[in-house]
Amino acid sequence: MNRKSRIVIGIILSFIFISCKSEKKNNAPAAGRPGGGDRPVQAEAFIVRTKTLSENLEIPGTLLPFEVTEIRPEISGRVVWLNIPEGSYVQKGTLLVKLFDGDLQAQLKKLQVQLQIAQKTAERQKGLLDIKGISQQEYDLSELEVSNLKADIELTQVNINKTEVRAPFAGRIGLKNISNGAYITPTTLLTTISQVSQLKMEFSVPEKYSEAMRKGRKVNFTVAGSDNKFTAAILATESNIEANTRTLKVRSVVQGKHDLLVPGAFAKVSLQLGKNDHSLIVPSQAVIPQARNKRVIVYKGGKPDFAVITTGIRDSSYVQVLDGVKEGDTVITTALLAIRPESKIKLTKVQ
Repeated sequence: MNRKSRIVIGIILSFIFISCKSEKKNNAPAAGRPGGGDRPVQAEAFIVRTKTLSENLEIPGTLLPFEVTEIRPEISGRVVWLNIPEGSYVQKGTLLVKLFDGDLQAQLKKLQVQLQIAQKTAERQKGLLDIKGISQQEYDLSELEVSNLKADIELTQVNINKTEVRAPFAGRIGLKNISNGAYITPTTLLTTISQVSQLKMEFSVPEKYSEAMRKGRKVNFTVAGSDNKFTAAILATESNIEANTRTLKVRSVVQGKHDLLVPGAFAKVSLQLGKNDHSLIVPSQAVIPQARNKRVIVYKGGKPDFAVITTGIRDSSYVQVLDGVKEGDTVITTALLAIRPESKIKLTKVQ
């Protein structure tokens, strides 16, 4: 067989191979469409019904002293007496720190002597004024001197009081940060005092629940290491919503006194919001969130109907539907991403 014949035979065989491959491809069903696209989507469904529903919210909280403050001196000076019983309770007004006040005490004695002399002078001039021995102006100047000295004595006494650091309220003293003989200034932190006879609790809730956080509302909470449930009453809320977290800070007062509750401890707050005994419900997984709304797929005669709904409260499994479906409707709960408006649906399980 010559070279020309071999080339002709090769061309004929290539043409036959390509024709067979094209025919096989045309006879195959479309990719991704089993059975030529006629096979229905298998899915599970839920029949819409009413149920008692309440939204239970668990959020973290922190226990705080009812009052807490840092103890600092008003003036600078050297500590000559120290009474900071670390970790102990003190009463309001208890003297904690005494600064050196020798110079002020000496000034006070000097002013007191000057006042005595000025008062005697004023008494003598009062007698002279009665017999017209001096003018009214001279007597008024002596009385002015007495008044000025009394004011100076009062100012000196105020400065002496500033050398004493006292407890602003009854509470537990923290750790001391100074020693006897130290020179301190108004920026020096001496210790802290906390009112722990009653506690507060702070927590934050999402902004959509802000209207429910009314003053006086009772909330329940637990702490680590105990199964006991404790109660607190809402005292106040922050005046604005935190822009970064979109939450509202809530402050509450713990009811009663409990040895298990310690300031700074973590608390798990339980809130029951929006209880409704006749809520129209659908499973949470049946709701399809959209950019502007929420939808569910309603099963109608083997075809899907995408219904826009308005939701209300929810719990861990169900969502309340306010509008968009009615009791008895069948809502698809699985294979939601595979269903298109023209899809056929076969229900495998109905709850």
